[in-house]
Amino acid sequence: MKRKKMPVGVDQFEKLRQQDFYYVDKTGLIKELLENWGEVNLFTRPRRFGKSLNMSMLKSFFAIDTDKSLFDGLAISREKKLCEQYMGQFPVIFITLKQVTGATLTAAKEQLWEQIAEAADRFDFLRDSERLSSREKRIFQGLCDGEGNLEASLKQLSRMLCKHYGKKVIILIDEYDAPLQRAYAKGYYDAMVDLIRQFFGYALKTNECLYFSVLTGIMRVSKESIFSDLNNPLLYTMLDEKCDEWFGFTDKEIRQMLDDNGLMEYYETVKNWYDGYVVGQGNIYCPWDVINYCHQLLNDSDKTPRNYWANVSENGIIRTFAEMADSITRDQISGLMEGGTVKKRIVQELTYRDMTNNLDNIWSILFTTGYLTQRGRLEDGTYELCIPNNEVADIFKTQINDWFQNKVREDTDGLQSFYRALDSGDAQSLEDCLNYFLGASISFMDGGTLDDKEKFYHGLVLGMLLPRKEWEIQSNRESGKGRSDITAFQLRTKEAIIIELKYSKKETDLPGDAQEAIDQINRMQYDQCFSMRKPKTLRHFGIAFYKKLCRVEAE
Repeated sequence: MKRKKMPVGVDQFEKLRQQDFYYVDKTGLIKELLENWGEVNLFTRPRRFGKSLNMSMLKSFFAIDTDKSLFDGLAISREKKLCEQYMGQFPVIFITLKQVTGATLTAAKEQLWEQIAEAADRFDFLRDSERLSSREKRIFQGLCDGEGNLEASLKQLSRMLCKHYGKKVIILIDEYDAPLQRAYAKGYYDAMVDLIRQFFGYALKTNECLYFSVLTGIMRVSKESIFSDLNNPLLYTMLDEKCDEWFGFTDKEIRQMLDDNGLMEYYETVKNWYDGYVVGQGNIYCPWDVINYCHQLLNDSDKTPRNYWANVSENGIIRTFAEMADSITRDQISGLMEGGTVKKRIVQELTYRDMTNNLDNIWSILFTTGYLTQRGRLEDGTYELCIPNNEVADIFKTQINDWFQNKVREDTDGLQSFYRALDSGDAQSLEDCLNYFLGASISFMDGGTLDDKEKFYHGLVLGMLLPRKEWEIQSNRESGKGRSDITAFQLRTKEAIIIELKYSKKETDLPGDAQEAIDQINRMQYDQCFSMRKPKTLRHFGIAFYKKLCRVEAE
């Protein structure tokens, strides 16, 4: 059987089907939407969970000018009566607010007008419709030109389509909350809330031409914020069982995809790296990651799993979290990094203004945006939260490491004490300095292999040394009978330092492991790297780490 192309970055259903990309059948969403009727339906999922592709699929199914053959062989095609009644029967308006991210309110309005104009251009035949009045045609021209009443524009377009076809309209709005996120970051949040509230209110409440609507986004924004004019929209969040399988891939779908592509040997790798999200009662994989990794497996000699989600998510929230965290919260983060769980309440209805008001809200944001998932609801209404998989754990490690390195670099007094201890060979002072910095850290390094743990501490010490511009700092330098962890040489004073690092399995091993690091420097003859330079002073430091503690031996 010929293997189909993996749809990396393809979120247009028509293109995916016409060009024979691999497709995981999510057309069951159509049936579920129609059988569980709601005039306004809101789906919230993290980034890259297939929201845009599903919206494109809905458009292709319902739109009057659809190519019905796109659905041949898919699950929905077996629902004969439903297809006869609904397929290709509606005018459909599909807009995305993903690009409405202007730095100012004026710029954002212009971008929203572009979406309306693009949507209107798809129905250019309305210019000549005999069912529209001359006034309505002038309004339509304004929509195409980005002029008129922006707040009422979506409603105006739907009324014209309804009048032309004699049928009510379906409205699809993808990434509905993107403008709010950007407006909050750029300082015009209140004005954008007012605009979006009216925009949705006109189109989705006071609109007798609306058949039904579907919105997707990341956040379930507070009803009082933008949905105050709507009558009880149906909400489908990460906690809801309804429609839990239609966004993201199920384990059954993953097995089928891997089997279809001859990749079943990588099932456990895929599961460990990209599975772990619990939506309602279902276990879900992030589709963006799996599709990219399958493409990599089929086309790249390097089969090592990669972090695909890091490049498409707003990872700064983790650094904000680390900065706000108190000692208890940092210990809880450490526990998560070790594979544990924390018990927290999930507040789903938040405004963007509320996001970083307190730590409780940030826990909720981390859950909503996919950095954490749940492992069950407890009797007191809290949820057990955990990091879903290796990929997200890797993002936590990277972001927290960056935050910690910045924190260390900003502590100039602490760094100067660290440098003085190194230059004088004072093991106790060096130990005190490192323990001071470790005390303010988040010990995510406790997860992973021994090599992973040593790499973290290696990066920490190396990062503390790099600001010393007058020193030549090298990492993993080949010397003697092996590679020394860190070497430093001062060209002007001809001072040299060799540092060897160890990670101890338990606290009581710290003294012996620090001494073993010194012994290794001598045994492996790491001094040879300086033989041509003839340093005036040469100091050896053996440093052993265990969680937030260290032991230093000097020679």
